[in-house]
Amino acid sequence: MFRLLMYLIPLALTIYAFIDCLNTPEDEAKHLPKIAWVFIILLFWIVGPVAWLAAGKLRNPPANGRTPSEWHRNHRTQYVAPDDNPEFLNSLKADAASSQDVKDEALLKDWEADLRRREEELKRRETGEDPKDAS
Repeated sequence: MFRLLMYLIPLALTIYAFIDCLNTPEDEAKHLPKIAWVFIILLFWIVGPVAWLAAGKLRNPPANGRTPSEWHRNHRTQYVAPDDNPEFLNSLKADAASSQDVKDEALLKDWEADLRRREEELKRRETGEDPKDAS
């Protein structure tokens, strides 16, 4: 049992340190780049994880919480609720206008066809033709 524990504890420590290193942001890794810490943890089985836990990571987080890096701050997308997003509202208006235009054109064509039919009926009545004979 003790022999098994002798292998499991360093293995668990290595796995914990490896995952902790991968989840740590690049700017919180101290003394070496994060990729170097990953290699140290994996190559030096007992010493690497202990070194990572002792000296590899900034253990005191910023007082105001985690702030994004400069690149992320400048390239972050501002998500806005759909009701407050002017681009989304304009796209809805454009879609509604285009679909309304199609409906209006179809209705206008129906009215024009109905108007032509009624005008033809009036002409037939004025000339004395029986609309039943024309059929």
